[in-house]
Amino acid sequence: MVDLIVFNKPYGVLSQFLDHDGHPGLKKYLNLPNIYPMGRLDLDSEGLLLLSSNGGLKEQVTNPKYKMEKTYLVQVEGQITSSATSDLSAGVLLKDGMTRLAKAKEIGEPKLWERNPSIRTRKKLTTSWIELRIHEGKNRQIRRMTAYVGFPTLRLIRISIGPWKLNSIMPGEYRHEKVNLPQTKK
Repeated sequence: MVDLIVFNKPYGVLSQFLDHDGHPGLKKYLNLPNIYPMGRLDLDSEGLLLLSSNGGLKEQVTNPKYKMEKTYLVQVEGQITSSATSDLSAGVLLKDGMTRLAKAKEIGEPKLWERNPSIRTRKKLTTSWIELRIHEGKNRQIRRMTAYVGFPTLRLIRISIGPWKLNSIMPGEYRHEKVNLPQTKK
């Protein structure tokens, strides 16, 4: 059994323990020894961040060969089109290569916590929400994907990684879980 921390990273918090350039790190919320983030969320992204001290678990969560699905709720500028969600699902060509197949669909506005600060709004411009599921994690990938199809990201929240879900954890809160790691062949 391996210890796992399921954490809801608030907006404006770094995915590292040390503060940097006036931005708080994880130590503000997690005073736990010998745990490390498994992957990252940008400073301006929110939601699920997994942490553990176990290298084998980190490998299974972060290595693309395991194809661990990550699910995001994405608020975009403008009214998303079916053409844009089809393009996102098929993969888009970014500077660092083609993204893998994804699952994108328009959703209604989800019930979420208030973000501080709130997102920028323009009275004459609508926003819409999509759920996007990917199996990779290029740098700022979701933001670059939505911009590519003409709908810049305003708010980005990761809600699941593989079997782990954010559920009702509020920003800055976490829960402990025990994980059974499968035996690897030698």
